[in-house]
Amino acid sequence: MNDERGLLFAVTFLRRDTIQESKRQMPKRVNTKQVHLILNGKAKGSDALRTGNLRQRAARHRIKIQVTKKPGDATRFVAKRDVSDLLITAGGDGTLNEVLHGLMDLPKCSRPALGIIPLGTANDFATGCNIPRDPEQALDLCLQGHPVSIDVGKANEHWFLNAASVGFGAEITATTPPELKRLLGHAAYTVMGAILATNVHHYRGKLTLPDGEISARGPVAIVCNGRQAGGIQVAPRARIDDGLLDVLVVRQIPPMALLAAARELQELSPHGEYISYQQTPWVEVYPEEAIPVNLDGEPMSFSSVRYEVVPRAIRLVVPADCPLLLSAN
Repeated sequence: MNDERGLLFAVTFLRRDTIQESKRQMPKRVNTKQVHLILNGKAKGSDALRTGNLRQRAARHRIKIQVTKKPGDATRFVAKRDVSDLLITAGGDGTLNEVLHGLMDLPKCSRPALGIIPLGTANDFATGCNIPRDPEQALDLCLQGHPVSIDVGKANEHWFLNAASVGFGAEITATTPPELKRLLGHAAYTVMGAILATNVHHYRGKLTLPDGEISARGPVAIVCNGRQAGGIQVAPRARIDDGLLDVLVVRQIPPMALLAAARELQELSPHGEYISYQQTPWVEVYPEEAIPVNLDGEPMSFSSVRYEVVPRAIRLVVPADCPLLLSAN
């Protein structure tokens, strides 16, 4: 009797051990996703992206890739409304803007989460979000990260995710006194150089904000949802989930007022005489002549323009340490 009991115990123990070993050997279940990846045709030779794509497909993610060949392709690809859990844009700021236009043409309830693989030259928005520059790492983030609701900017009937700027991103001009670098530091010195480059052409007009107007010669504004434009951080307080646009307003700066303007650039007060900084849900610009605008890297021209924020319009996959999230700060 004791022998039978011992044998039964041994068989039970071995069966349990076998089951546990089988469980350890079974592959972990992967939360597979249906992915629509839109790739800028100029970047289709990316070896790192190709490697990452193969690895993610091996992990049973279903990835459909479409390659752009001409302007407007990315918007058209999104408009076809393929059933997908995740839409990924792989390219530069221009490709991202096209994809954004396609997303905003869809009903809000039909917009898939958006991921970004930065393959362009500037990649201003992705850089501001701390999205990895390495394509394989960025693809991993897209598929493993969690989307958050973010704001989108609107300029008349056009959409932007990062910034609408006039003349910013230029190289520091030779007229920028080098002693300003000691006063401002490198980052603000670079911004001042871009501001002085902006002052080459003096636009006349006015800006209208919820709490008043700004009228003067040379009122130029950079309107930001993100923080940087042309590789320069111009809106250090910007967040992509605060329901506000950050507006850096620059009036004409005479040579004798350069030091005062530099101090205002450090303070970023809404009441600066030459440089002021506002956070607002909307701003309207009325120049006396058509004014060129760089909208997320795309050149345009407006005779008048209303900028406004659309809160929590899309869902974006960003790193956990994204500095542009109000909720993370």
